[in-house]
Amino acid sequence: MAYGSTGRTLGTGERPHPLDPLSPDEFGRIREILETGGVLAETTRTAYVGLEEPPKHLVLNDPGAAPRRARVLLIDAATGAAEDVIVSLGERRVDERRPLDPVTDGQVPLLQDDHKLVRRVLRADEGWAKALADRGITDQDTVYLAALSAGHFGLPAEPGRRLARVLAHRQPTPESLPWAHPIDGLVAFVDLIAGTVLEIVDTGPVPVPQESGDYHLPEVAGPPRTTQRPIEITQPEGPSFQIDGPVVTWEKWSLRLGYDMREGLVLHQIGFDDEGRTRPVVYRASVAEMIVPYADPGPIRFWQTYFDTGEYQLGRLANALELGCDCLGEITYFDVTVAGDDGRPVVLPNAICMHEEDFGVLWKHTDPANGSRETRRQRRLVISFFVTVGNYDYGFYWYLYLDGTIELEVKATGIVFTGAYDERVAPYASQVAPGLAAPYHQHLFGVRLDMMVDGLANAVDEVDVAPVPIGDGNPYGNAFGRAATRLRTEDDARRDADPARNRVWHVVNPAVTNRLGEPVGYALYPEAGPTLMADPASPIAGRAGFAGHHLWVTRHHPDERYPAGDLPNQHPGGAGLPAYAAAGRDIDGQDIVLWHTFGLTHFPRIEDWPIMPVDTCGFTLKPAGFFDRNPTLDVPPSTAACCAGGGEACCC
Repeated sequence: MAYGSTGRTLGTGERPHPLDPLSPDEFGRIREILETGGVLAETTRTAYVGLEEPPKHLVLNDPGAAPRRARVLLIDAATGAAEDVIVSLGERRVDERRPLDPVTDGQVPLLQDDHKLVRRVLRADEGWAKALADRGITDQDTVYLAALSAGHFGLPAEPGRRLARVLAHRQPTPESLPWAHPIDGLVAFVDLIAGTVLEIVDTGPVPVPQESGDYHLPEVAGPPRTTQRPIEITQPEGPSFQIDGPVVTWEKWSLRLGYDMREGLVLHQIGFDDEGRTRPVVYRASVAEMIVPYADPGPIRFWQTYFDTGEYQLGRLANALELGCDCLGEITYFDVTVAGDDGRPVVLPNAICMHEEDFGVLWKHTDPANGSRETRRQRRLVISFFVTVGNYDYGFYWYLYLDGTIELEVKATGIVFTGAYDERVAPYASQVAPGLAAPYHQHLFGVRLDMMVDGLANAVDEVDVAPVPIGDGNPYGNAFGRAATRLRTEDDARRDADPARNRVWHVVNPAVTNRLGEPVGYALYPEAGPTLMADPASPIAGRAGFAGHHLWVTRHHPDERYPAGDLPNQHPGGAGLPAYAAAGRDIDGQDIVLWHTFGLTHFPRIEDWPIMPVDTCGFTLKPAGFFDRNPTLDVPPSTAACCAGGGEACCC
């Protein structure tokens, strides 16, 4: 049996706080203010609405004085004119309006209406119809179109135009999954403002793979197994966490839940209770960017690189999670609010799932000296959301553990993007079914960690294992130690993981020491996979400079929010972390932000088709001198009730 509670709407709590997420009523009020202020025209569309978080010092020192404001990105669907608007909810007025230059600033994120527009435009285009007819396709109702972000490649048609590039798949019936049947050798470039086809690139008909990818049908999947017996997870006394509006407390942890239609789940003010005092660890944590660059250099797909956060807005694409399928056990769900293209509130039900789960042994020892046996079990608080971005699905799972550990695990699943397999693409793609290609690609995530380890004055030490050569003081050659290097400026702090050196980064507070006189700290254990594989001189690398390193450390600045900059959609490049770090600011004992890039480099397997089993990546933050001893000594032994059947053998 699956257990759960009804969804709560995530918004302003009973005791309003400046970091509370925008409520549905506030989304409605923002639109009213824009209308009253003369900002909205009949053709204005809303690309983004989010909380304009107040200055950090106000939130920490005088939250009552912090203004309640929202940021809105607007575009005129008739002219393409876009602007960045700041709205004061308290004063019920428009505070700022900044026009956006599409050439230098980039474009606002893709709209939901852009996908509908592309379908209308291509259905009416004679050149597109002819290209399909040349491939024996005359019924456009059987063609599924993917309107995709266009990137920026310095092509003559790009400057100033709002574009989508469009790939097609055959969808034999409305119930069919289209991804098994790519219509290859064909891509359309569409002007989203003019509503016209700028160009059709057609390298010639390629056979459409015919084998079905409908994994939901018995003829593809086979008969379901009958061997699995139920697994039941129950908490007869309910969960151990408490909820007060967006504030969550669990065991010794406390945090504020936030949600943003671009970043999705945001965790604010993560702290740990230590002998009655809440010690801050992270001020703000989010998945601030994500890119999926593809490796096919051919004329049809060279441009395929998607900024799923900045171009498509992950938070807007959250799934409605289902009890017993996405989440199992004693579940609390949260509904979240985003803005539709018309600026009106859209409530996404059950977008956030929160529960706690057993996680095996926390610590254990059987001592031969006195015969004692002690075991404690680990458990963790899980806060998660899942999104669907076209063919791929991503789950983001934040874990808090009893011992002070924080972890993010990303789960990638769904369906690989497909093309036709032939000798041209063979060096850059896997054949996953007869004649069906899945191009090599990466999933790279950029996490922003606004650190606050026991206060604002933090620093970062890079810690490597250090072998010691055989010689004086090490005559038998068994010695090794650690080498710590302080990262003192932003210029020093563009760093890469090194598994051979067991490299970790310690975020320390030089002004606060533990009982041994050492600075308190937390260690970032990175995901050490490949960074961006595109050539450093490529247009992709210019737009995704953040993905060239595993770690960046910058001085905190309220305007520096996203690893690839505010508007990566069709941006010419150079924005985000490369621009932030160019200032070369002091980061030693300062208010700092860690940016960690990690992810998957995916060479698709046959086993990834027709649907991909979950693949995972992530990172961990562990206390490193933060506590004076093991902080879980007070965790009680488990009781016999935790085991089916009970009995002495179940106690630990």
